[in-house]
Amino acid sequence: MAEFVKISSGGLEAIREIDERLVSYNVEMTEVTGGTFWKAYTDAQVDGTEEFPVISDWRDMGNLQQWYEPIDLYNPRLRKMARELGTAWVRVSGTWANKTYYDLENKCDGKVPEGYQNILRREQWIGVLDFVKDIGAKLLVSMTNCPGVHTADQPYPLELAEKLFSFSKEYGVPIDAAEFTNEPNMMVMSGLPHGYTAADHARDHDIFGAWLRENYPECLFVGPCTVGDIDINMGGRDNVGGGIASALQMVTTEELLGDQKVKMDVFSYHYYNGVSERGAAMGGHWPESKCLTEEYLAVAADCARQYLDRRDRYVPGGQLWVTESGDAGCGGNTWAPTYLDVPRTLNELGEFATVTDGIIFHNTLASSAYGFLEHGSFEPRPNYFAVLLWNRLMGKTVYATGEKIREGAHVYAHSRKDGQDGYVYLVINNSRTDKTEVELPGTAEAYILEGEGKLRSRVMTLNGKPLTLGVGDELPELCGKTVEGKVTLSPGSCAFFVI
Repeated sequence: MAEFVKISSGGLEAIREIDERLVSYNVEMTEVTGGTFWKAYTDAQVDGTEEFPVISDWRDMGNLQQWYEPIDLYNPRLRKMARELGTAWVRVSGTWANKTYYDLENKCDGKVPEGYQNILRREQWIGVLDFVKDIGAKLLVSMTNCPGVHTADQPYPLELAEKLFSFSKEYGVPIDAAEFTNEPNMMVMSGLPHGYTAADHARDHDIFGAWLRENYPECLFVGPCTVGDIDINMGGRDNVGGGIASALQMVTTEELLGDQKVKMDVFSYHYYNGVSERGAAMGGHWPESKCLTEEYLAVAADCARQYLDRRDRYVPGGQLWVTESGDAGCGGNTWAPTYLDVPRTLNELGEFATVTDGIIFHNTLASSAYGFLEHGSFEPRPNYFAVLLWNRLMGKTVYATGEKIREGAHVYAHSRKDGQDGYVYLVINNSRTDKTEVELPGTAEAYILEGEGKLRSRVMTLNGKPLTLGVGDELPELCGKTVEGKVTLSPGSCAFFVI
């Protein structure tokens, strides 16, 4: 049955102010140094005409990765696309970062020291710092923590951390925020020292935090950077999140932090809307047929609400940061590069802003299936244009719309980014079969987003016009059209209305 939404021109109750850097992103350490990451899907798999082969044992997922050369952070198109997104945080982390030696003096001559997996060379880190400075971003990092750094029974040494921090500060691009370790509750899978326990992490987390407070007090202490240690509905089955955590022998946030002698500034966690086809054997995979359903779209807000309790316990009054987010763990689903993931992405931003204030780091800017930009070419994908419009239109004040979230009508309202009086509404019709009718209070500027010809399209349209780069990487015009009265949204479409 078609849904009806009536938009108001005034009288909405303000909920909160949100951070202007809400839309942020990761540049994984494996991209910076070169390293293994998820193999690209075939064109046919992305288009949905070829099924991804079933993997019966999740421990075989390593065969689904390949070696990639370092990303070119000086690429003009990459720089331009990042600048266009506006002010943001850039996070350099990932599992690869846990096992990286900082060779900022270039003394290793390409040989990886024992106990590490890879090397961060001086020119590579300078590339990161130049990129962050050029696009006007802030920098978040996580520390290496592997057998090469120390043994489990040895307190965390701080020489490498000091090397990275002091080099960055002296170069003129200081590190603005730091997480101790990426996904420490994964323990063995995250590459931590042999025999490392939650108690060892609690000890080292405090050691790092105390060092940070004393030596770099302007740097935010963020953590604990966990993944999957809550019970959520994944793949359409309740509490699968906890089941996966048990199967992978994860530990909890409470165990990781212990007595927490050094308080954090920000509480962080990782959220993915399930597990991709690559990792389906571990559970938690949503089939494409469910990726617009209410239960699927509810996962992001469910995660945020569960982590809010821990935020309030460990960082009362602090922000909540999702330091990795995307449509699915294990590199994204086959449809992640298409329009079909846009409703999820916009809904995540809309719901998160109604729940709390903080930052969402999309994983990644330019790698794997879920990157805003295609790896190598840096061509913008539908999600890139979707968040670009969000950043250009949606202001910092969040309002209660009075509309109950339901199939065909996910409705969010913010102040106008241009500072003028009025509102910007985001309406998501997540029905695959029915249209949604939107009644306007007068005239409005409409920005209607759809897949070009189908939901699973690599090209998104804005008011019927394809969004692709022009000559010289010129962005397409992102202009609204004047509408009034009633507007009908087709199944699966999303629309911004500026009134």
